[in-house]
Amino acid sequence: MFRSFAGKIQNGLSLFVHRRPPTTLSYFNEEVVADDVRKGYFAVVAMKDGETKRFVVKLDYLADPAFIRLLDQAREEYGFIQKGTLAVPCLPRDLQNILDARRS
Repeated sequence: MFRSFAGKIQNGLSLFVHRRPPTTLSYFNEEVVADDVRKGYFAVVAMKDGETKRFVVKLDYLADPAFIRLLDQAREEYGFIQKGTLAVPCLPRDLQNILDARRS
């Protein structure tokens, strides 16, 4: 009788609990990406000396030499395993200058 009652409770609760389908690379799931990050873009957080700012950057910047130097610094400071938004160790204004230089 107890098992029957416990089974009914579990079935009832399962209606309210959202279950994500199993995936080996769940951090690449589109549900993790913020709404403001469109296709062809990625999020970057510039943080140094207590200043932090989040940017949404076009994938083209992955070929920019100045941005690649920032990625090298991030690898040295944080390693290759970063989950979520990519963090780079620079002041937000420095990253903004890199982004602005490429646009002009």
